[in-house]
Amino acid sequence: MNLHTGHPPLLRAADYQPPRWLHSPHLQSGLSSSPWRLRHGQRALAATGAVTTTHIVDGGDGVRLQGLHSAVPGVTPCGLALLLHGWEGSTESSYMRTTAAQLLARGFEVFRLNFRDHGDTHHLNEEVFHSNRLDEVVHAAVDVANRFATRPLVIGGYSLGGNFALRLALRAPAAGLSVAHVAAVCPAVDPAQVIDTLETGFGLYHWYFQRKWVRSLKRKRELFPQRHNFDDRTLALNLRELTRWLVEQYTDFGTLDRYFDGYNIAHDRLAALTVPTSILTSEDDPVIPVGDLRALQLPPTATLEIATHGGHCGFLENMHGAGFAERWVADRLAATVAMS
Repeated sequence: MNLHTGHPPLLRAADYQPPRWLHSPHLQSGLSSSPWRLRHGQRALAATGAVTTTHIVDGGDGVRLQGLHSAVPGVTPCGLALLLHGWEGSTESSYMRTTAAQLLARGFEVFRLNFRDHGDTHHLNEEVFHSNRLDEVVHAAVDVANRFATRPLVIGGYSLGGNFALRLALRAPAAGLSVAHVAAVCPAVDPAQVIDTLETGFGLYHWYFQRKWVRSLKRKRELFPQRHNFDDRTLALNLRELTRWLVEQYTDFGTLDRYFDGYNIAHDRLAALTVPTSILTSEDDPVIPVGDLRALQLPPTATLEIATHGGHCGFLENMHGAGFAERWVADRLAATVAMS
């Protein structure tokens, strides 16, 4: 207990001490998206007693995004938490459900946003998702904030969702969006470094993301054949070449390097952050190089914590599926409310 505030001390990365059998980053990363972990997330969210409703929100320029709002009946919420998932994840990913459960237990109402073409939302927009579609996420965040007027507004994000959350925080003041705190777990920093790591590291990750992305693109082709008539040879390209093809076909960036630079947050690109920010990563993340996070030039209002273990968005604590990262995110965001 903190004698000055009356609140328990905040979780720190050093507090994450998994059992030895969970030291492997590959086991951590694999189990985090397993059916076992998904069931844990379902049970955790159900146990809160929250009522969840589906909403279509305005992404601007005719873009429609979908999200899930959860609140516990009879509880006056202490704040509104917006959660953003990783690439080819969704509002129903295990970490999204377990983070929502942690925040609901702390008195928040929670809105989990699906990016375009994630979850079962491919039908909502004709054009495909790519990682530079920040404008629609900013617009959607403003819509969510207007619909659910509880304050303070806080944001949490994982992996690519962590990247979006940090860029959203940079854009928030200009968008008229008051954000009290952002918490990002294993955020993608330098996309060029990420794809290099996927190509040269343990091949399972490249296979995993490529398989999920190809499935998403095939769904898009089925829904909008008049717009998306790419063939299976295109979909058989590796991640780098498939991304290059997407850039050339669906963006104005022209080159892969310019596309990657569009959502790169490396070095001093977060230096202008005015929103209080917390970042958690692991030394052994096999997808996002920890060196990219160490090299970030952060303002005094931002902190970076690096755990020894955890893999990529894993941070599992025991055989029951409990997750340290979700508790860490909820701790950081709830502390903002306690101080307000």
